[in-house]
Amino acid sequence: MNVLRHLCALVVLLATMASGCGTPHGQPTEGSEVLAPTEILEFPPLYAENCAGCHGADGRGGAAIALANPVYLAIADEAAIRKVIANGVPRTAMPAFAESAGGLLTDAQIDVLAKDIRSRWSKQRILDTAAAPSYAPESAGDTQRGEVAYETYCESCHGPGGGGGSNGSAITDDSFLALVSDQGLRTIVLAGRPELGAPDWRGNLQGKPMSDQEVTDVVSWLASHRVQNPGQPYSASNYTQQQESEDAKRK
Repeated sequence: MNVLRHLCALVVLLATMASGCGTPHGQPTEGSEVLAPTEILEFPPLYAENCAGCHGADGRGGAAIALANPVYLAIADEAAIRKVIANGVPRTAMPAFAESAGGLLTDAQIDVLAKDIRSRWSKQRILDTAAAPSYAPESAGDTQRGEVAYETYCESCHGPGGGGGSNGSAITDDSFLALVSDQGLRTIVLAGRPELGAPDWRGNLQGKPMSDQEVTDVVSWLASHRVQNPGQPYSASNYTQQQESEDAKRK
């Protein structure tokens, strides 16, 4: 019996030693290495780390538009999406992510984001037979025509003059306009914001989609409400109080 016990113990010891021979002490096992940030090429972690904070989990929208909007993806091609990710949008909250533009993502990582956004969330035939306006404007806008188009298609929700209504926010607010580009305005008009209940260019007036030129004109009219110093009443007040405080100290 003692001999049998010794043999069993010896077998267990040899098996334990054999299992450890393939991996030297202190060396990481296969698959345990942590990738460097620039080596991550999987969409879920890239999107979660760089995009979800503004565009929402799974592209459902947040402070910025929903990227999982099939109408948006039917109008904006992969090149347009990639350009925005890489270069950002100047004077808005959308930063540049490309290393070449001061960001932290490689070209390969930006390719993954641009391709997977479309492959995961686009839908075929989402526009049916509708002739969608172009993603970018193809002509100059006219503010007077834009005001008429606004009253026709947008005023019922966003109120007279774009000051806000029962079903829509104020869209001529100077702070809002300071945070969104002309292309951003156009994108919202074209694709809507389904996560907020805002229709795309086909749904503002039943049976009458907006034309490409009407979209361009509305954006021109909205953009004409931008001011040089948004939020001026507040900043001017703060500045005056600060000056008065400094003058009092000098006395």
